[in-house]
Amino acid sequence: MQNTISRLLIALAVAAPAGAMAKEPATASRQANEAATSRHYAALIAGQDPKLAELTMFFTQMPKGGDLHHHYSGAIYVEQYLDFLDRQGLCVNKRTYRIEQDKAVIAAERAKPAKERNCLNSAEVYADDYTWRELVQRWSNKDFDNHGVLNPPPDRLFFQTFGYFGPVSNANFKEGLQELKKRAIAENVSYIETMFKMAPTVANAEFDARAWQLANDDAGLDAELRRAMEALERDPAFAKSIADFTAKIDEAAAGIDDERFTMRYQTYVLRLLNPSQVFSAMVAAFKSASNGGKVVGVNIVGQESTMVSMRDYALHMKMFRFLKPLYPNVKVALHAGELALGEVPPEGLKFHIDQALTVAGADRIGHGIDLAHEANAPAILRTMREKDIPVEINLTSNAFISGIKGENHPITLYRKYGVPYVISTDDAGVTRHTLSQEYVLFASRYKPDYAEMKKTSYNSIRYAFLPAADKARLTRQLDARFAAFEADVAKMVKTVVPERRSKH
Repeated sequence: MQNTISRLLIALAVAAPAGAMAKEPATASRQANEAATSRHYAALIAGQDPKLAELTMFFTQMPKGGDLHHHYSGAIYVEQYLDFLDRQGLCVNKRTYRIEQDKAVIAAERAKPAKERNCLNSAEVYADDYTWRELVQRWSNKDFDNHGVLNPPPDRLFFQTFGYFGPVSNANFKEGLQELKKRAIAENVSYIETMFKMAPTVANAEFDARAWQLANDDAGLDAELRRAMEALERDPAFAKSIADFTAKIDEAAAGIDDERFTMRYQTYVLRLLNPSQVFSAMVAAFKSASNGGKVVGVNIVGQESTMVSMRDYALHMKMFRFLKPLYPNVKVALHAGELALGEVPPEGLKFHIDQALTVAGADRIGHGIDLAHEANAPAILRTMREKDIPVEINLTSNAFISGIKGENHPITLYRKYGVPYVISTDDAGVTRHTLSQEYVLFASRYKPDYAEMKKTSYNSIRYAFLPAADKARLTRQLDARFAAFEADVAKMVKTVVPERRSKH
């Protein structure tokens, strides 16, 4: 018996190193593939003229983890919205390029001969090339930089697009989400955290007046917010609106998640509304996100440079400060500092990111492009680095709306001082780009090495508002996807035909 055990122990001892040796070639192969991919990427960004076509191919294939700053309504392309137009039985006025919703007007238009109609379905829009081109230039930024007509200011065009496609954006949610999923899978994006729907609101003129009066009285404002919240919690209609809201999100999200792709949802408040509407929406948003379902975070949206947004900015941050301790597990991502010099008076650039962090307690900062102008910029950088609070970088959006790009973009500061960041799209349907293109812009402009680009992809999972188990699952998937991607790149570079030198 003793001899038998001894022989078994010897066999196991001998087998163990062999098993370990079996794993080493696979590890070495992965490391070699990663090194080959890194060298190939370095060659693509080298010099004054990065190889943009090759970088586009590279990043289209590269796994990109997730897209964390993503607006559902702004992500849908115009062409998809025109399909929704027919689904809802609506039409587009070819004089105003707005959607007609009056059923009587639509019926009257359809009774006319085709040549006399002013209200067109999608096929008629496409058939009339002039109408199609004019429509797409109002519903998105297509041709903004390369057509010869007088353009409106880019920020006005951008924010006004939502008024054009709004009637079809607020329906057809299942189809819209499926379209976004299909596009994400095609460009190797495994997770989207989209700002999907605005939380329910309740208007109260008396609260509005008191909130503005108490804006600079923190104790008085907190007491007023407490009374308003207690009133909302006693209101069965408000409770029902929240239940209906989350049920609608669950219904739209059915069938989206699978082994290839995951989507979660932020709800948001609109900073352009009166205080009672903003606060009630904020309460509804926190309650929706606290239920442990598909809603994983709260945000605030709306053009930050408008009069209402600037006037009420500090008030909104104090509302977040009041609610966040009541819902400590709810994550908050805030649009903050989406401002450029000249959009508002200089003093308006001094405090938005700072208050989002120190007053509202933001877990992520969206845009953050006024950083260099903020009075506490060094403290902001230190806080974000030490507390591991990332900034969501949206290069195409920032360049189009505010003219912030190149070395003028504060990503140079965030990177220099060790602030974590993620690359995201913002409103890819309006600005007609992809997450892959954002990576191309980032790589070609700022020349990060491959290790940093790879880390950026992983950051979009690390900083997602997801439970730890979901992050671990998506990280494992990303590991496998990168291993396959790097193996493919290593194989591909071996087939590159050497440049033929001219003979003299």
